[in-house]
Amino acid sequence: MEKQYKEIIAKEFRDCVINTIKRLDNTETNRPFHTALLSDEALFWSRFERSFSTSFGQRVIEEISKVVAIAGGATDAIRQKETIVVLDKAVDEAITNHIQTLRASYRLKWRDTVSEMSRVYLLNEFVEHRIISDLWWYKNDVNHYMSIKTVKPNIDQTSIAKQDLLRLTMSDSSCKAYFGLYYNPYGEERSSYAHNPPMSIFDFHSDSSVLIGRDYWDTLGGVGCYDIVLDIAREVGAETREIVKKLR
Repeated sequence: MEKQYKEIIAKEFRDCVINTIKRLDNTETNRPFHTALLSDEALFWSRFERSFSTSFGQRVIEEISKVVAIAGGATDAIRQKETIVVLDKAVDEAITNHIQTLRASYRLKWRDTVSEMSRVYLLNEFVEHRIISDLWWYKNDVNHYMSIKTVKPNIDQTSIAKQDLLRLTMSDSSCKAYFGLYYNPYGEERSSYAHNPPMSIFDFHSDSSVLIGRDYWDTLGGVGCYDIVLDIAREVGAETREIVKKLR
């Protein structure tokens, strides 16, 4: 990865920590039961971690992912990309029915699902949808779309994301659509992922549309990108840990 991109990523990591500290200086909530039961130090670090995780898991991770996609050869990348898709009504209804069926715990592999949708008898009546993708990038003449979620998404978030990804895929068969978790809280191996609530929606262990941890970063930036981004975080961490130590 070129130095300029590493510096941008490092700045995002650093700013996230510093901005978290600034927010803590300016905000305090009244939590009488927490105060009664916990020490001031425990309350402080609880607030810090919650504020940091919220910020990092939303804007920061999207921005770093965008930079990584550009560094990995994308000619363009946009956060919160709006896409208007137009689908045959029969396809749209098939997607809706599929999501409802999944909620009843019957699951098809992603590849089989797309194949099933492609065989729907068309009505030549059309519906339009506005879809917001957390990240879009254009690489090798292909549109790539990513729905970036917390590493332990709930079933509603996952259902909506899959519906959007199927609509994008059925409106543009050449695109690549992904459900992305930027790290695996259960370990390095994809097979170790064990958050059950959304498991009926995707096959988290084998669906090509699901990217977790290393697969997430290496898909964006090329093989080895996961390790590069972690190394950048560690380098910045040597600085930010010293800043955080001085807080309490």
